[in-house]
Amino acid sequence: MPENIPKLVGEALHESADLAQKEFTLLRTEMSDSVRTIAMGLVTVIAAAVFTILSLIWLTQALVDWLATMVGSHALAALIVGGGLAVIAIGLGLYGRSAMAKTSLAPKRTVESLERDAGVLTKSVSK
Repeated sequence: MPENIPKLVGEALHESADLAQKEFTLLRTEMSDSVRTIAMGLVTVIAAAVFTILSLIWLTQALVDWLATMVGSHALAALIVGGGLAVIAIGLGLYGRSAMAKTSLAPKRTVESLERDAGVLTKSVSK
């Protein structure tokens, strides 16, 4: 029986190294997915900002001038147009924030897998 101990220890070390490599691969994959999701949320927020700026540059003055002829007041027309643009910007910003809030950078699957592996190793060592 003592002759098998070095062989068993060697196998255990090999299996532990293999397990660690697989856990690292899982961690890397999970982190990549989380970062990609957050990046998409950031892109949406940036798109919201670009849309707001372009709207202000290209449409605000023309829309205010047109609406001023309808309501009879340039100031009221500017207030209406500004409010509409603010609603669009807020909506896009909230959508982007919502997309970013759906994910977490914490590697949940990796942590769960490590806990399971630790339990299995603990059971096999205690036998």
